[in-house]
Amino acid sequence: MNILITGTSQGIGKAIAIKFLDQGHQVFGLDRLSSTIEHSYYTHYLTDIFKGDLPKLPPIDILINNAGVQNSGEDIDINLKGTMRITENYGIQKNIHSILFIASASALTGAEFPEYVASKGGMVSYMKSTALRIAKFHATANSLSPGGVLTDLNRHIIDDPQLWQAVMNETLLPKWASVEEIADWAYFVTVINQSMTAQDILIDNGEAAKSNFIW
Repeated sequence: MNILITGTSQGIGKAIAIKFLDQGHQVFGLDRLSSTIEHSYYTHYLTDIFKGDLPKLPPIDILINNAGVQNSGEDIDINLKGTMRITENYGIQKNIHSILFIASASALTGAEFPEYVASKGGMVSYMKSTALRIAKFHATANSLSPGGVLTDLNRHIIDDPQLWQAVMNETLLPKWASVEEIADWAYFVTVINQSMTAQDILIDNGEAAKSNFIW
């Protein structure tokens, strides 16, 4: 299948691209940064999903909207408007099999930077609209909402013992997800799943469920 993934230069997007390449799919990546992925089935395009030129691609079977920024002043433009632009250009068409949005646990909890929270909350709502519109193609649309993930963008927390312990104290399963685990989720939801659509999946090791019973 032809897979389009945004934000493949690093982190979750790169891991998802590698997962699909390992399974023999043709993968196209869009990112403002260059990629270190070297594979005969991978093609990388340098562009901005909000305002850059979009390449002409063969019909896309699976679209994974992963590109995003945090507390940048561009959160609404990139995370929400850019994602909508990519989806309208490549996803709403008769060949589509599945569309996945990488949102955030903060879309549920609100515990993040205001514009980031708004952008990810809007993404989840837009996902539901997308699911309604591509159902006629027998296609699914869902979102993943990760909590903490072990990426370089979170290195300031991972490498700080005090910050790390403070986060672990708020997490039922005292750990964060790896990028490979999120990639496995992405593959399952878009390829193996045939019946779930218009759903947001929270993958936060129980952070949102943390509750202390006092008696």
